[in-house]
Amino acid sequence: MLWCSTPLLLNLLYFALILHQGAAQGVQNRSDCPHSLQRREWRTLSSAEQSNYINAVLCLQKLRPTDPNNKIAQSRFDEFQGFHIDIANDVHAVGQFLPWHRYFLARYESALRDECGYTGAQPYWNWSIDVESDDPDSLFRSPIFDSTTGFGGNGAHATYPRCVTTGPFANLMLNYGPGRRPTRHCLTRAFDNSLKPYLTHAAVANTTAQSSFEAFRTELEGQPVTTDYRMHDAGHLSVGGELANVYSSPGDPLFYVHHANLDRIWRMWQLSKPGRMQEISGRSTVDPPHENVTLDYPLNMGPLGPTIPIRDIMDTTASPWCYDYA
Repeated sequence: MLWCSTPLLLNLLYFALILHQGAAQGVQNRSDCPHSLQRREWRTLSSAEQSNYINAVLCLQKLRPTDPNNKIAQSRFDEFQGFHIDIANDVHAVGQFLPWHRYFLARYESALRDECGYTGAQPYWNWSIDVESDDPDSLFRSPIFDSTTGFGGNGAHATYPRCVTTGPFANLMLNYGPGRRPTRHCLTRAFDNSLKPYLTHAAVANTTAQSSFEAFRTELEGQPVTTDYRMHDAGHLSVGGELANVYSSPGDPLFYVHHANLDRIWRMWQLSKPGRMQEISGRSTVDPPHENVTLDYPLNMGPLGPTIPIRDIMDTTASPWCYDYA
């Protein structure tokens, strides 16, 4: 149809420029990948695909840990939560926040696929779809919280702590947290409606409109690098309970679909202008002395994977990551 021919041509030229620029900078492309995964929004998955993902997470929660020196973790799922607790102070409010979490999520996705037979990609939760409604409870009517095809709902109001009692993770017992304490306790949630304004399509558009990586990452992350909430912390705090804890939040499987959406938004920003696929900056530590984070800065994954430089995780379509977002 003639009315779309000019925009289509411009889009093709733009993405050709992106690919050319990536090749010029030594970035690998899809042709190096043995497979290509497409991460999709939760509600676009079929009920069978949703079930396959949930079953893979349940599998990870039953698998024996791989680190013999870890005396707390009782499962592979625990190992991911435990390492996030160990390194949390080094990967928040710093320049490596986004690349470290991208790598962490990729290792989790690989564990689901390689160790639990999952054949799909890591899904994401686009909470902006859920908040664009006059219904004050629209966020928590999201399919993501469905008790049959989702992650279960709010913590029980009649109990303290507010244990999750519905869905596939009902009565899930965690061995880490809350916070940095290794205590056995139930998975908790405590829904909070007040942070919906930070999760809107307008909030995402404002974030992706930032002109530098430094401005983008601080606008996305929120407190403590900003004085008010933003989409990263708003997503955590809206669900509340374990997910609201900066240390032990990966104890809630919702952590991974929330952070996949943040990674998707970073990918959107990267593709919005030439050169952004290699743009990184920010302080390396919260407290001085700082160094400036560069593409050579090492991302420590402890027992979950090898240490790699940031440059190796910048392009999600490059091998060995081989994923993109729908």
